Amino acid sequence: MKKPIIGITASLEEAHVKVKRYYADWIFNQGGIPFIIPYTTDETQLQSLTEQIDGLLLAGGGDIDPTLFEEEPVPGLGSITPERDTLELSLAKHALESDIPILAICRGIQILNVAAGGNMYQDLDTQYGEKSLLQHMQVAPTWHASHTVAITPSSKLHAIVGSEKVKTNSFHHQAVKDAAPGFIVSAESTDGVVEAIESLKHSYVIGVQWHPECMPLTHHPSRAMFQSFVGACQQV
Repeated sequence: MKKPIIGITASLEEAHVKVKRYYADWIFNQGGIPFIIPYTTDETQLQSLTEQIDGLLLAGGGDIDPTLFEEEPVPGLGSITPERDTLELSLAKHALESDIPILAICRGIQILNVAAGGNMYQDLDTQYGEKSLLQHMQVAPTWHASHTVAITPSSKLHAIVGSEKVKTNSFHHQAVKDAAPGFIVSAESTDGVVEAIESLKHSYVIGVQWHPECMPLTHHPSRAMFQSFVGACQQV
């Protein structure tokens, strides 16, 4: 069976394109070939890139421009990278149109939701209302599972990880607010913050708010997620 080519989005920092090696390590480990998506605003090139990959991994990173979901910036909004927003929105839309598998992580779940017509919290601490929040920006090591996530029993995510509760790490102050049309919320933390979404219209489109790529190989939910994602990409 062929090894699927999986495109990974990268951060743009002072003209340097960067990807944490965790993503590539997990994809290699599960039998895929990681490919770092180059930066371009040419729609023809982006369409061509999408046609050359068997799956898309929308990686974690900084904040998202709120004007993309018709909001003005709030004081708690952090640093944004307009070029990355443009690139990832286009890639996500092309991938959704082509129905190639998507795994979206942290920032990735948010940009996926926006690309599909949903919205998000710019800053949980100031926008989540009167509800009491968990610590979503943990100060523990990246591999440490810091809080519990409840998974919807009938979801694809539940079928993958095989449990209604998992412990995850957490490094975010933004989050999905309302799932996009055609998507469902498939996991929440105990304070009600959205921790996963998935498409009901596509063969494999899943976004998670935590960072499974930072977890050890022995962490079953993370291993199961990457195994299922690479396996779906092999079927393209």
